[in-house]
Amino acid sequence: MERGEAYGFSAAMSGAFLLSCLLFAAINRRQRGPYMDEVFHVPQAQAYCPGRFLQWDPMITTLPGLYLASVGVVKPAAWLFGWTGSVVCSAGMLRFINLLFSAGNFYLLYLLLFKIHQKNKAVSGFQRILSTLTLAMFPTLYFFTFLYYTDPGSVFFTLFAYLMCLYGNHKTSALLGFCGFMFRQTNIVWTVFCAGNVVAEKLSEAWKTELQKKKDEKISSRKGSFSDLIRILQFLIKYLVSLKNLVTIAALTWPYIILVTMFFVFVFINGGIVVGDRSSHEACVHFPQLFYFLSFTVFFSFPHLLTPTKIRKFLLSLRKHPVQYSLIAVISLFLIWKFTYVHKYLLADNRHYTFYVWRKIFQRHELVKYVLVPVYMFAGWSFADTLKSKSIFWILMYFVCLLAVTVPQKLLEFRYFILPFLIYRLNIPFPSLYRQLLELAFYIVVNAVTFYLFLNKTFQWPNSDEIQRFMW
Repeated sequence: MERGEAYGFSAAMSGAFLLSCLLFAAINRRQRGPYMDEVFHVPQAQAYCPGRFLQWDPMITTLPGLYLASVGVVKPAAWLFGWTGSVVCSAGMLRFINLLFSAGNFYLLYLLLFKIHQKNKAVSGFQRILSTLTLAMFPTLYFFTFLYYTDPGSVFFTLFAYLMCLYGNHKTSALLGFCGFMFRQTNIVWTVFCAGNVVAEKLSEAWKTELQKKKDEKISSRKGSFSDLIRILQFLIKYLVSLKNLVTIAALTWPYIILVTMFFVFVFINGGIVVGDRSSHEACVHFPQLFYFLSFTVFFSFPHLLTPTKIRKFLLSLRKHPVQYSLIAVISLFLIWKFTYVHKYLLADNRHYTFYVWRKIFQRHELVKYVLVPVYMFAGWSFADTLKSKSIFWILMYFVCLLAVTVPQKLLEFRYFILPFLIYRLNIPFPSLYRQLLELAFYIVVNAVTFYLFLNKTFQWPNSDEIQRFMW
């Protein structure tokens, strides 16, 4: 990092943290007690504070990573500063842990952008800092910085694991992946993603060697015709049935293999991936979740994905390949018809934005979910088009992980999209400065509206005196 860039990064990170502290103070003045899922998380952490580690609320569905990390930070700080009494593990103090995780995420996002795009000499330090600031303010993640939820810590350990993987520190990466798993069990998918990075790199090297042997430079390892894809799949099968290649891959990825094995042992002993109350977290095959994620991504990345150029390219592709797109449309309609599920929370909890998205869009008419198929197709095409700079093996690996982390979820919950979105956004090429500024401005507006609604537009349910607030 050059001196000018270092100063710029320090200023951006310090400014963002100061702004977050001011917003944190405002939110804690308005909402002093636990809200929403904090009703479960805060008392559990407060039980851990005095050392009651065997006490557990059966309504909590995640492992105790958040509470252990909180005690590990709060207790030494209390001893150092002489804090006593209820302030030590108050709701405000516990929420502040996520503010620290948020600062860590800011730094990790910068390091990841630097590492992933280090070969692109056209990217300036200012662009890296601007993209870091934008991603750190990603609305769905940024909102939960100010509540005692698992998301900031989950993102922190997953991004840290990804960074260590990119630097080849796979044992450290697997250990950090375990920490991420302790925050949220589905983060095991991103451990597989880290291992997949290693495998994709080896496959790309072998594929290039294969092309050189055949002296066929016209075939690309990144994108091509349908026949090229068939050829790549044949190569993939041939490579993975070789015992020598499998041994090589296992030798490179053994820390991840151990962690994934531990995960399966946990699932077998626990009788499922969810701990505690499983009644509202049943796994199912919910393919439309992928369509919701793609729409979510287009919405939050519209400066990159929803451009006149991309729309023209999509229409041209549609005209050139009508049979393929017709087949995709038919498959999409079938998946929506057979695999759409509506969680009871989605219909009942009017505090979440997803409640209004579902009611205002999908519940307008039974056919709406089918009419949206062209939107999903464009979103999917535009999404894939921005990843064309990555190798075909990396793309396949990412999409497998994306399916694994979204499709089994029955509840439409925007928080589940945070990590797949961030990893996608980190890996697309740097856009123009204008589009970066537009994206940042959009995030600032969305955050401003979100926090205004949360703080000022409160309401009450019938037969309840509790104040309710709108949130993601």
